[in-house]
Amino acid sequence: MIEPKSYTPELLPRQGELNAWLLAVACSAGIYILSLRAAIPYWAWFLFGLLLFSALSISLGNWMDRRTRIVIEASGVAFYNGLRKTNLDWNLILEVRVAPARWGSSVQVIGQQSHFSFSTLGEMEFQGKSRGRTGFVAGKEILDEILGSAGLIKTTRNGQFLTYSRP
Repeated sequence: MIEPKSYTPELLPRQGELNAWLLAVACSAGIYILSLRAAIPYWAWFLFGLLLFSALSISLGNWMDRRTRIVIEASGVAFYNGLRKTNLDWNLILEVRVAPARWGSSVQVIGQQSHFSFSTLGEMEFQGKSRGRTGFVAGKEILDEILGSAGLIKTTRNGQFLTYSRP
């Protein structure tokens, strides 16, 4: 019997989110100052909208990352990320697709009614220095556990994807 195991991904620093919000606030202050003297040009509103959308998107992504987890139990695997909850019994998993990604590998677990995806550990480097890690540290272990418990062994290559399915 498999002991329940819970996995969470590496979290990126929140500096990018802070920078996006600071730029959005600075732009709104600039629009206010412009409104005191003259009509506000359309490009200022466009820039403000773009910065606000970026800040909101980054915040949503960080919120989801902080709530993401994969739980492996004797009966199956569950995926949670704040917006969705997916439970797949081992016998309901039809296939698993693995593809190389910019950082780590992208893994798609596909069931009869639902699916989820996750990334294995990837390290971001800039000028030869590690700047952050993303994905699940135990990503390869999670993948091996899913493949073994679901009985997926047959592999085929379809483009960039390596596909595991039932024999």
